[in-house]
Parts: sequence; C-alpha cells; structure tokens
Amino acid sequence: MPSLDSSFLGIHGTALALREQRLQLLAGNIANADTPGFKAQDLDFQSALNAALSPVGPGDRIDNAVAAAQYAPGAIQPSLDGNTVDGERAKAAFAQASLEYRASLSFVESKVRGMLTAITGQ
Repeated sequence: MPSLDSSFLGIHGTALALREQRLQLLAGNIANADTPGFKAQDLDFQSALNAALSPVGPGDRIDNAVAAAQYAPGAIQPSLDGNTVDGERAKAAFAQASLEYRASLSFVESKVRGMLTAITGQ
C-alpha cells in the first residue's frame, strides 16, 4: 500500500523532511560555532533527495538520505582549536535553507488545501 507521502504529496513530502534535516544540521553548526574541534556539516539536498527516492527497504529512505550528511564543502580553514564553522556563512546558509523549507511547506499546504476543497466542496 503506497504511503500518504508518496501517493498524495509526491516528492514534496520527502523534500520537506530532507529540508528539515538540513536545517537541523545548519542550526547545529551555528550552535557549535565556538566548540573546539567541531566540524561544520551540511546535507547535499540533491544527492539526499535522489537517495530518498531510490528504491530501498521500507522506512529506510529518509534515513539513508540523511546518511548523506557530510562535512560542509568549502569549509574554512580550521581555527586554532580545530573548529571549521564560519559564523557568517553558517547564518547565510541557514537563512537560505529556511526559505527553501518554507517553499516546500507551501507546496504541501496547497496540496492539502486542494484536497480539503475537494472533500468539502467549498
């Protein structure tokens, strides 16, 4: 039986979950900007989405895609304490990821709103 995610929301449900995971990684970067030895992480959204959409065992799609999280590409030279978080770059990436999350959420909201209109006839 197809899940609500795949049959009704299509790619948007998966994209929304991955964008949430990316936001969590980016928030972790900001929170650990002063933690010695912390390595900035990011999620390559396109690779993660491809992994999530590839046929694998049930329930493993998002988990496998999130496993694609990696140390942030282009991270700055580590500071003396080994931290690779660039505070300004991390905040800019978080702001962009927030906008992308909101766009995905808008797609999901419009699908749900359309379904409610079809059900209620209003």
